[in-house]
Amino acid sequence: MTDTVGKLPPRATDIEEAVLGAIMLEKDAYSNVCELLVPDSFYDPVNRKIYEAISELGFNQRPIDMMTVTEQLRQDNALDEVGGAVHIAELTSRVYSAAHVEYHAKIIAQKYLARRLIAFSSQIETQAFDESNDVDDLLQEAEGKLFEISQTQLKREVTQIDPVISLALEQIQAASNNDSGLSGLPTGYTELDKYTSGWQSSDLIIIAARPAMGKTAFVLSMAKNMAVDYSTPVAIFTLEMANVQLVKRLISNVAELTGDQIKSGRLSPEEWDKLNTRLRNVYSAPLYLDETPGLSITELRTKARRLVREHGVKMIMIDYLQLMNASGMKLGSREQEVSTISRSLKALAKELNIPIIALSQLNRSTETRDDKRPVLSDLRESGAIEQDADIVCFIHRPEYYLKSGVDAEGNDIRGMAEIIIAKHRSGAVGTVNLRFTAKYARFENWENAYESIRDVVNSTGPVRIESRINRENGDSANPFSPDTDIPPFAADPYGPAAGSPMPDIMPSPGDEPVPF
Repeated sequence: MTDTVGKLPPRATDIEEAVLGAIMLEKDAYSNVCELLVPDSFYDPVNRKIYEAISELGFNQRPIDMMTVTEQLRQDNALDEVGGAVHIAELTSRVYSAAHVEYHAKIIAQKYLARRLIAFSSQIETQAFDESNDVDDLLQEAEGKLFEISQTQLKREVTQIDPVISLALEQIQAASNNDSGLSGLPTGYTELDKYTSGWQSSDLIIIAARPAMGKTAFVLSMAKNMAVDYSTPVAIFTLEMANVQLVKRLISNVAELTGDQIKSGRLSPEEWDKLNTRLRNVYSAPLYLDETPGLSITELRTKARRLVREHGVKMIMIDYLQLMNASGMKLGSREQEVSTISRSLKALAKELNIPIIALSQLNRSTETRDDKRPVLSDLRESGAIEQDADIVCFIHRPEYYLKSGVDAEGNDIRGMAEIIIAKHRSGAVGTVNLRFTAKYARFENWENAYESIRDVVNSTGPVRIESRINRENGDSANPFSPDTDIPPFAADPYGPAAGSPMPDIMPSPGDEPVPF
């Protein structure tokens, strides 16, 4: 046990008196220190009482000087406790100038922080020696308390606009020099990037949907695009699935093998070759996984800092927000806890200057409406999520609710996934259409849905396209040779994917859905 016998707590009572005297001497001094100091910042009980009176005057926007402070202490029945009006007069007489009051206030604040850390560590040390306490619970409590202490020290200085304008112009210039025209991190989804110009630094992005809409599949597909195609270091905190489960879904996504094939391992020699070939790029991808269950915001903050520092991570994804906790903090309800987590994620994004994506559940309101498209009020458990987020996106698959491959107007919606940008703090809102292939847990650009077919036609010449008409006519109407290496397709309710058999009906280019 740490020996603290004979040691005095960190304090600077003479500086405390100097600050109090300066506040009463200079009318603007209190406004310079009120953000740094609270009554408990003062070690001496007398000084604490005097500052309480000063704070009350400041709160009520009344003048602060020797006479008003004395009168306020008299009203609070505390004047005798602090040594009377004589002591108040002595405080002002010892100060010649308030020029350094802010610097002196920072010293008092640092001493107060040191005392809080000493008290915190002593409390934890005592509880740790008590074998009746659960160590895991104690650890969670310690994390929460330490996070609470650290949050009080996050203060930013006011910045004059000139350097900020210069920084903004540099970013605009960098975007103009970029062939893609993006100022943020590209996602691999063309139309989505048009809305956002890529995910922007310090943004908190919420991606929400009802169960089975493909939230995890979407962020996993996006992480693969960013880490593999653009070499952007990405970290995924998966609270719902184990790392191995997540990677198996990634393998299914990349190798175009179904989940059943991955689980059973029943692959043909050709499929094994395809698996090994397509995983070569993934091996060296800057993709980092963490499967800590019940992750607390304090743990996330510690791990995120390390990932950014040691691996240069540019983006963090969390699956999903409601599974996190604010352990160690005394909160009255789950809604308050989610609000704290949401607010802390936004603060973390600003601190690390990287975008953070957090998945979120929706409440059941969508199930009771005729129109199943989600809206902002459907965000589960806390309106603070909507408030804190810079961007809120919803995933909506019309096919799931219509139980059909066509909508009311007869449009083909097989595999269509709408990414609804419902809130965008610095840009436009709208809807982007992506193609969702459920069996591969993959999202891809809508316009890429038939690229594999065009590639085959360009490389091999005419291809036999099997259709209902060809089957009904005994293939007599088919001008293409049946001797082809492309196998007859099977009806796929989710539409084609790269390398998949041919679709049942191919729309003409004019019939392809428009993303907006």
